[in-house]
Amino acid sequence: MEAVRGVLDQNLRSLAEGQDRRLDDLRRGVEERMGQLAQDTRARLGEMRQVVDKELRESVERRFDESFRTIGQRLDLVHQGLGEMQQLAAGVGDLKRTLSGSKTRGILGEMQLAALLELVLAPGQYEADYRPAANSQEKVEFAVRYPGAGDDGPVYLPIDSKCPLDDYQRLLDAYDAGEGPEEVARWRNALAAAVRRAAKDIRDKYVKPPATTDFAVLFVPFEGLYAEILRLPGVFEDLHQQCKVTVAGPATLAALLNSLLMGFRTLAIQKKSGEVWRVLGAVKAEFGRYGKWVDGMQAKMASLLAEIENARTRTRMVQSKLKTVEELPAAEAAALLDMPAGVSPEAEEEGA
Repeated sequence: MEAVRGVLDQNLRSLAEGQDRRLDDLRRGVEERMGQLAQDTRARLGEMRQVVDKELRESVERRFDESFRTIGQRLDLVHQGLGEMQQLAAGVGDLKRTLSGSKTRGILGEMQLAALLELVLAPGQYEADYRPAANSQEKVEFAVRYPGAGDDGPVYLPIDSKCPLDDYQRLLDAYDAGEGPEEVARWRNALAAAVRRAAKDIRDKYVKPPATTDFAVLFVPFEGLYAEILRLPGVFEDLHQQCKVTVAGPATLAALLNSLLMGFRTLAIQKKSGEVWRVLGAVKAEFGRYGKWVDGMQAKMASLLAEIENARTRTRMVQSKLKTVEELPAAEAAALLDMPAGVSPEAEEEGA
C-alpha cells in the first residue's frame, strides 16, 4: 500500500508540476498577448489621436479663418459706417452753421415756399416779390393771384416765410435737458413773442385791401416748428383774430394751395359755362330764323307741287282730246314744229 501511495503521490506531484508549467506557459502567453494588444492599442490610439488632432486643428483653423474673415468684413462695414456718420456729422454741422444765420434761414424758407407754389400752382396764379402798395417799397415774398369778381382786377393773398429757429431750438434744448416747468415756459413765451412779432410785421407791411386780401399767411418751413406753434396757448387764435394772419407749415400750405387751385378751376368752369350759355342763346336765335326760312321754303314747295299737279291734269285733258287725231311721222312733225329731226321734246329738254 505504501508503494501504491508513493506512486500516487509521485503521479500527483508530476501532474501538479505539469499543470503548473502549463499555467505558467498560459500566463506567459496571456501576458505576451496582453502586452502585444496593449502595444497595438497604444499604436492605434496614437494614430487616432494624430487623426483627431489633425481634424480638430484643421476644423479650428477653418473656423478661426471664417470667424476672422467675418469679423474683418464686419469691421469694414463698421469703418464704412463710421465714415458715413462722420460725413453726416459734418453735413449736420454745416447745416447747423447754415441755419445759425437769420438771413440764411430766410433764404431757406423762401426757397421751400417757392418750391411748394411751383409744385401746386401754375406760373400765372402767383407772383414773386409782389408790392402790395404802389407808394411803398415793401415787397412780400409771394402772393397768390385771386381772379377779381366781374370787371374788378385781381386780388392777391400775401404769403411770407418766417423762421424763429433760435427760440425754437432753445425750447427743444430745454425739453431734452429735462429742465423745470419755469424754464420751459420761459422759452415757450419767447417763441410765442417771436411769432407774434412776425405776424404783426406781415400785417403792417403786406395786408393792404383792396389790392390784397384782408388776411395773410405766415409760412414756417419746419413741421416741428409749426406743431410747436400750434401747442402755444392762444397764439394761433390771437394771430388769426388780431393780426389776420394764418400760420401754415409745409403740409398745411400744400393743402391750402390745393383748395385754392380747386376754387380757381371752379371759377374758370363758371366763366366758361357763361360763355357756353351765350353761344347756345345765339344758336337758339339762329335756329329760329332757320325754322322760318324752312317754313317759307316748304310753302313755296307746296305751291310749286300744286302747279305741277295742275299742269299734269291739263296735260292728261289735252291728251284725252287728242286721241282721235292721227299722229304724224316724227320727221314731219319736227319740220312742222321747227324742231331738229330725230330729237324728241324730252331729249330737247334734257339737252337744255
